[in-house]
Amino acid sequence: MCRNIKTLANFEPPATSDEIRASALQFVRKLSGATRPSRANEAAFSQAVDEVAAAAERLIQSLQTNAAPRDRDEEARKARERAQKRFA
Repeated sequence: MCRNIKTLANFEPPATSDEIRASALQFVRKLSGATRPSRANEAAFSQAVDEVAAAAERLIQSLQTNAAPRDRDEEARKARERAQKRFA
C-alpha cells in the first residue's frame, strides 16, 4: 500500500488527531489517484478525508491489546536503520 501511511495504534503517547488526519489524507490520495483534487472534486475529496479520519480515530481508540505500548523514538530509530540498509 502507501508507505507514507504509518501505524498509529498502540503508541505512547497516543496518535494525535493531526497524525490520523495525515494518514487519512494519504489513504484518500492513494484511492483517488490524485495528490490534489480538481476544483470540481475538491468537496468530495475533503469529505472523504474527513470520513476516513473519523473512522480511523474510532478504530484506533477502540482497539484493545495486551502488548506494551510502543515507543515512538525506538520505532523511528528502527525505521532509519531499515532505510539505511535498504539505500546503502
